[in-house]
Amino acid sequence: MAAQSLSSLLQRATIDDHEEVLQSCNAALAKSKSDLHAQHIKAVALLKLDRYEDCLRVFEEAGDGLKKRAALEYAYALYKCGQLDPAIEVVSRVAGERGALHLEAQASYRSEKFRRAAEIYEELSKGDVSLSNEENDLRINSWATDAQLQWKGYPQFVRHNRPMRDDLEAFETVYNAACLSIAKGEFQQGQVLLTRAKELCRTSEDLTPEDRAAELLPIAVQQLYVLLRQGKSEEAQSVLEEISVSDIPELSTKKIAQTNITLARGTTTTNPFALYKALHEIPDSTDSDKLFEYQDNLATGNSYAADLLVQKYDGIIRSTSKALAQAAYPSTEPRANLLSVYNAAAHARGETGTKALKRILSALDKRPKDLGLALTAVQLYVGAGNTTSAITTLERTLQLLDESISEQDKAVRFNPGLLSILVSLYKLEGRKVQIRTELAKAATYWQAQAAEPPASLLRAAGASLLHSSDRSDLAKAGDLFKSLYQKDTTDQFAVAGYVASQATLDYSKVEAQVDTLPSVADLISGVNIASLENAGISPSSAANAAAAAAMAGARKRSAKDKEDRATKRVRKDRLPKDYDPSKTPDPERWLPLRDRSSYRPKGRKGKQRAAERTQGGVVNEKAEESPAPPTQKAQGGGGGGGSSKKNKKKGKR
Repeated sequence: MAAQSLSSLLQRATIDDHEEVLQSCNAALAKSKSDLHAQHIKAVALLKLDRYEDCLRVFEEAGDGLKKRAALEYAYALYKCGQLDPAIEVVSRVAGERGALHLEAQASYRSEKFRRAAEIYEELSKGDVSLSNEENDLRINSWATDAQLQWKGYPQFVRHNRPMRDDLEAFETVYNAACLSIAKGEFQQGQVLLTRAKELCRTSEDLTPEDRAAELLPIAVQQLYVLLRQGKSEEAQSVLEEISVSDIPELSTKKIAQTNITLARGTTTTNPFALYKALHEIPDSTDSDKLFEYQDNLATGNSYAADLLVQKYDGIIRSTSKALAQAAYPSTEPRANLLSVYNAAAHARGETGTKALKRILSALDKRPKDLGLALTAVQLYVGAGNTTSAITTLERTLQLLDESISEQDKAVRFNPGLLSILVSLYKLEGRKVQIRTELAKAATYWQAQAAEPPASLLRAAGASLLHSSDRSDLAKAGDLFKSLYQKDTTDQFAVAGYVASQATLDYSKVEAQVDTLPSVADLISGVNIASLENAGISPSSAANAAAAAAMAGARKRSAKDKEDRATKRVRKDRLPKDYDPSKTPDPERWLPLRDRSSYRPKGRKGKQRAAERTQGGVVNEKAEESPAPPTQKAQGGGGGGGSSKKNKKKGKR
């Protein structure tokens, strides 16, 4: 009866006051706590009132029946409470609803699963737009997702390039397009788009004055960042006056604004303690309003950099060590390695060069698989011009990972980014064989994994193996290029590599592919041969490294110094006074005196010494007497007895 009375009441009345709806639901539930219909309406009313935690509590108390009936509302409550992964899991089971896809895309965006969010928006844009203002929302959100993909390091999945006419009509779309340009490093284009977004927002008739002021604040914060990156300090000061940090409701935006304002005011160079205070004024954001990972890493780096400037070394070591103890070890995650770098800087205690390196190496001995510490030591070695020690340090860490039986350690060992550092170091010393060996091992590992192997690594491995004269290496290169071609039949690099690898092994296999390659004439049609001849041959990286090492620390005199320098007097040859050029010099004059044929030692004559050694000769009785034991010389300052003064030998002066 309670459900029927509530349903009939809602059908007959139009209630815009959600508090009144909530009161009616509570009255119905007081009579019947298991009224599923009333529970559903109560959950919707709480969502309308932005009471998301209370709404989530209703779902938990009601049980699985309400969660299945109102799965979309339940997923939305989870999303607003910051429980993103459970929200995605729930909403992904709701089939056939565009609203559910929108919610899944939003939750994926906030959980930084940008590729999935982009796929959903692409799917929604291809379907029939049925919701009001949905087309505009799709345009805004797809631009925002592309900007995050660019920031995250996935430019190959970005769908937008330049904004079209329709994209320049709403300030939200223009703002997101500006963010994409900033992520690409196109600050001039970003500044133009931010200026347009600000003007569109100011002249918008759909916004109240309060909403307009709230929307202008993040635009100004982003504009301040762009001006700082361009070095336009005067324009940055004018934008600085438009920003009131206290008026920004979101903690994440407030923290970014505070950082940019601090940098714009030049606090970093004047007073490090003021910088430390300014960066720690804004509290960390909550789960429902937190920075993205790349933003949080930058904020963490700024905070630790300020700690280093005020010499809080022990505090940095404690906090980073505690965080590293809870993180995966070893790890290629940016945050974990960032903490390792600042941990190493704190151990160095403001020292640089060899002194810092000694302390960092001692910390590396305790955590030998810590990539952040290892790469910090490598960087210091490279900065000092000691590439060999840098290679040895990195190889030692990789060897420990190689000997491990953990799958996680193996994945870290053959991480493409880590291998690129090692290959770059090898190139500095011209170690082509080691480069080929490392890339071949990495390609073998990734081909055996279930996940898709990184194409860039397979390309590098295949190109390196082509320089080998071993037939097995050429066959391996052919397999790599063949797998690349099977994934992308338009990949001309893969076709050329496959032809090059098989041409000397079995030309009949690649005879058909040769015709698909561009001719040599087409490849060199745009090359200016005259300019190449005039430019000369560029030295290799190994030659550059050797020249840099030879010139390191050398002081070169200027041409003026050479002219002003006094001419050195040539010394005349000095000859002995009794030198006679007509006589032949002694050929043994360069030998030591004892080694010359004319040498005669001083002492007894030869016959007398021979007689003494002859058996049956006259015995010298005095010589047969046993000599008195020698008197030991006293050490230290004891008083001496009466030895005769004339028996003493005078010391050398």
